[in-house]
Amino acid sequence: MAYWLLKSEPSSYSWERLVADGRTNWDGVRNPQALNNLRAMKLGDRAFFYHSNEGKEIVGVAKVVRTFYPDPADKGGKLGMIDIEPVMPAAVPVGLKAMRANPDLSDLSLLKQSRLSVCPITDKEWSVLCKMTGVPPDTEDAKNR
Repeated sequence: MAYWLLKSEPSSYSWERLVADGRTNWDGVRNPQALNNLRAMKLGDRAFFYHSNEGKEIVGVAKVVRTFYPDPADKGGKLGMIDIEPVMPAAVPVGLKAMRANPDLSDLSLLKQSRLSVCPITDKEWSVLCKMTGVPPDTEDAKNR
């Protein structure tokens, strides 16, 4: 399983809306590197849901339930999307300041490429961020408790 971070402005699409919807497609990604990250996602991969611009914090964990497929709105055929569903909220939302202060997260792609909307997360970073957010590393089990 791989780990990721998905950024969304809460005024555009929030964690609360994902929970209410139960599932959504993750579209609108235009950056080539972020698109490559979407293409690399596999079924069951986990992603932190990060509120950008407003809040600037990890607020939950989602999982990939459909891998990369073409965006029907893209006439050029270059863009695509994935589908995600919520797994669990963060017990403690973790902000950008706390992430920057943690030396174990010094290479976190969110901190290195702050404008990238879909970021890979290493196993070590996942573990550290799970501790910080109060999310069990095996989030599937946590959802079913």
